[in-house]
Amino acid sequence: MQIHSSFDGGNIEVLEAERPDGIRLKIRPDAGGEHMQWFYFQLSGARDTHCSMTIENAGEVSYPDGFEDYQAVASTDRLHWFRVPTDFDGKQLVIRHRPSSDIIHYAYFAPYPQHEHDQLIASSLIDERVRAQVLCSTPDGRPHTLLRIGEPEAGRKKIWVIARQHPGETMAEWWVEGFLERLLDREEPVASRLLEQAVIYLVPCMCLDGAVRGHLRCNARGRNLNREWADPSPEESPEVHYTREKMLATGVDLAFDVHGDEALPYNFIAGAEGIPSWNERKQRQLDTFKSLLAAISPDFQTRYGYEIDAPGSSDLKKNTDWMAETFGCLAMTLEMPFKDNADAPMPAIGWSPDRCKHLGAACVEAFWRILPELD
Repeated sequence: MQIHSSFDGGNIEVLEAERPDGIRLKIRPDAGGEHMQWFYFQLSGARDTHCSMTIENAGEVSYPDGFEDYQAVASTDRLHWFRVPTDFDGKQLVIRHRPSSDIIHYAYFAPYPQHEHDQLIASSLIDERVRAQVLCSTPDGRPHTLLRIGEPEAGRKKIWVIARQHPGETMAEWWVEGFLERLLDREEPVASRLLEQAVIYLVPCMCLDGAVRGHLRCNARGRNLNREWADPSPEESPEVHYTREKMLATGVDLAFDVHGDEALPYNFIAGAEGIPSWNERKQRQLDTFKSLLAAISPDFQTRYGYEIDAPGSSDLKKNTDWMAETFGCLAMTLEMPFKDNADAPMPAIGWSPDRCKHLGAACVEAFWRILPELD
């Protein structure tokens, strides 16, 4: 019996793996040591054997509440992921499972590895409406890539979408995949209408280094990119610095930042209510968009979410607040669960890659329907 995690996105330290019923593990922190929670590892040699895998530092992670009422995911082919029995006592996370295969993978959520990211970009470029630009090299030397869908002609709204600022929130890039599939479908009338009226600027993965390293929230320099927008460093957080420069060059009419939330079992949107320039018009735009998306997708809801920021309490280091204040635009953060969607539970899979993709497709219509409110 062996456990490995030295692969793209892998994260686990093995403390003991002599007995299948006494496997002891530990999550490795992000660069900088401030955050940890993502795990992803392979177990081999335990087919048809009852295994008990204890992550002993689970109570020390960034968001311990994320492990309450949570079930880990597993896969024998790394294509289809299912939930397995998982318990958390506030200190230790215990995964109990009997693998049906010689090799099986366990993870916090279905991974989205770099080869999938690279293929997503390559496949998109088959469509002549899509252009790609490498905005910079990441600290680890990877291409930080922007996709532009449509032509930036006069009168067209400029919609910016960024995803996976926090690399462990892999559901964000699964969302991108579903969003692009519908957006680039030439027989899809809503997508066609959207691209007649808007140009989409899309960064599928803001933190590729962190994704490959198996981080939860930080890039290779230990920077939480969603706390870098007020004054990003070209050396420490080039992913934000050069994306921000491009945004300032193009302008922004709508900004959408795609994330995952560890604790809440819902899909929801957080707005920029705490910025200094917040007004009734911005509130109406935000409320309208949320109502539109809730009407389009039963997987989205407006009852549960983060506590609304008090007036003037915004943090302009965050993307949504910085975008809304800088461009006067409708800016939002979409959050998806690591757990299941409590409004529409599917216990065998929980919130899953395909469900993320369906929500991404639904947002194509929500973007189209909100366009009149942006004038």
